[in-house]
Amino acid sequence: MPIQLEKHSIQAWALINRKYLGKGVRVKRFRKPTRCQIRNRVLLAILMVKDIKLSTLAEELSISSRSVSAWVYEGRIPGKKNMENVCRHLGYPRHILFNETLLEQNPIICQPTHSKFMRRTITRSPVSNHILTGLCMVYDLSVSDVSKWIEVHPGTFRKWLHQGTLPSISFQQKAEDFFRIPKTILFADCVL
Repeated sequence: MPIQLEKHSIQAWALINRKYLGKGVRVKRFRKPTRCQIRNRVLLAILMVKDIKLSTLAEELSISSRSVSAWVYEGRIPGKKNMENVCRHLGYPRHILFNETLLEQNPIICQPTHSKFMRRTITRSPVSNHILTGLCMVYDLSVSDVSKWIEVHPGTFRKWLHQGTLPSISFQQKAEDFFRIPKTILFADCVL
């Protein structure tokens, strides 16, 4: 005698699925940004490396999380009081965190192939260049791929990230051309 399956209505299936779905789902710390929606790449890069959520920064500065989201995703510039607070909190001057020319341009980098940022890059040894490392995180670029694309040895690129080594002017120019951010901002951690 064949087994008859019970017929469930769509509402019953929804209740059954609700019971099992969503359990143990890992919520990512940052939403995966698309290139067209990030206006302040430098601020997001610093926040990602320091592992500070936008809502956490908003709480620490006693402002709304919508304001912080507007700084990152819409390119808005905070008022004088909030500007001083965020600069003091993150340890960077205004011209690095909120550079008006970068906020207006919002260029897309030209990555030849797909790449994947390896989290172990920042977990194995401390990072000195937060901006450069954070940009690799924002664009989900592996260190070895970026070093290949800008024609520098991967070990040298890792020195830029972990030891805060200031590269020669020609290598600074190659990094500036790839990320489309001025070298004074890309290597600000080496100078500050």
